[in-house]
Amino acid sequence: MSRGGRLGVGVIGAGRVGPVLAAALAGADHALVGITGGSDPDRVEAVLPGVPVLTAEEVVRRSELVIVAVPHDELPGLVAGLAELGAWQTGQLVLHTDPAYGVDVLAPAAARGAIPLAVHPAMAFTGTSIDLRQLRASYAAVTAPAMVLPIAQALAVELGCEPVVVAEADRPAYAEAIGTATEFSAAIVAQAAGLLVQAGVEEPGRFLSALVHSTVERALGTVPRESGPIQG
Repeated sequence: MSRGGRLGVGVIGAGRVGPVLAAALAGADHALVGITGGSDPDRVEAVLPGVPVLTAEEVVRRSELVIVAVPHDELPGLVAGLAELGAWQTGQLVLHTDPAYGVDVLAPAAARGAIPLAVHPAMAFTGTSIDLRQLRASYAAVTAPAMVLPIAQALAVELGCEPVVVAEADRPAYAEAIGTATEFSAAIVAQAAGLLVQAGVEEPGRFLSALVHSTVERALGTVPRESGPIQG
């Protein structure tokens, strides 16, 4: 990374994404400062053994890099609320993982000198260590001010992903693409599995596995390679 050395990394959000990204960065020799509490502490402990559980304000005050991995509707209010508390620090990296937002949502933190980054790994997270392997086969959408874009790209690489730059104005279209792919896939598999149950097929998920994977691979092979508005 252009900043060099290890960063003290803190995570706000103990769902499926935040702990896994923290574990990936720990594997790249960064130090884990803490993570906020969540509804499944045993799962988080399995991914991040021994990492302190802190409040969001404590995470921000102790970290050089803050990963904010919270639900879409909570992100703006969280960033603004921490700004009102005076928690954000000059030169601190603030990285959120929401596909729909660029860096504008981090404006309250940036106004206090923090460096805003948006990095979304394009994969479905389980919240377990299994995801670390999947990260290494994934791309990540990266949005950041031009001067610090290399930092965001380097962090994506340290997560194991190949970074792809998505402009701020293109984030809504990007999020729609991600939502379409994930929701459509889940709905079709559920519908097909239900029909197989009606047909008396046991373990419909295992029955569909090879078919679905091979069909998706074939469909992906027909996608044009033109870059369009998203540039890598």
